Amino acid sequence: MKISGLKVYAALYLLFLYAPIILLPIFAFNSSTIIAFPLKEFTTHWFTDLFKAQELRAALGRSLTIGLLTAAISTLLGIFAARAGAKYNFWGKGPVLGLVMLPLVLPDIIVAVSLLVVLLRIGLGLGMTTVILGHVVICLPFAVAILNSSFAALDPSLEEAAYDLGETPISAFWRVILPLVMPGIVSSMLITFTISLDEYIIASFLSGNDPTLPVYLFSKMVRFSRDLPVVLAMGTILVGLSVVLLTIAEYLRRRSIAKTGAKDTGGFL
Repeated sequence: MKISGLKVYAALYLLFLYAPIILLPIFAFNSSTIIAFPLKEFTTHWFTDLFKAQELRAALGRSLTIGLLTAAISTLLGIFAARAGAKYNFWGKGPVLGLVMLPLVLPDIIVAVSLLVVLLRIGLGLGMTTVILGHVVICLPFAVAILNSSFAALDPSLEEAAYDLGETPISAFWRVILPLVMPGIVSSMLITFTISLDEYIIASFLSGNDPTLPVYLFSKMVRFSRDLPVVLAMGTILVGLSVVLLTIAEYLRRRSIAKTGAKDTGGFL
């Protein structure tokens, strides 16, 4: 069988991209503090050390709280934006929706510096609240992108039928529209939670004295070789969690498309 140059390039590219992720759990279960081959004994010692680090647990708790709140706020705002964009035609609709999606193409460092200047100017102290605001800004476009396809594919006759049966606009949305787009809503929450949990640049600017998990790992643990295996253990857990969440989100996205009849334009996996 003839192998094209494009296939070879794709295989090498994927190997280069995912090799560090593959090596991550290998060294996380290695007893040596030196990240190099040959490997020594198999151990789970570094995973047990995760539960002994009080500051690490506190940073993890902050990241989980920020991720959950970011996912909820981003998805709620995404529902409003996607619903308005799919159902109504209003003046400035294109520019408004384009402005919402703008953080997708802006470098995170630009967004972080801009938010830092604005938040300090209005007198808002740095902490979890400012990190949540920053994460909502970068997660909202993803929520809108996911939910827009779900709302755009809805059959308008379903809502009209609900009105004919005596439903109000609010009750029709709650009892008819929302259940149909629920897989997209759950998918949006999973994706935005994952993005918030892994985000570093904006959190490093806006977290102040309450670092999130990525900020804490980079600033406190990665610089010392003795702590690096613990970081690898935490990274292994986070990679596994991200893969599970993305898999669930993709499953729900495809289920939402099948349920609403939308055109599949590509997903996360």
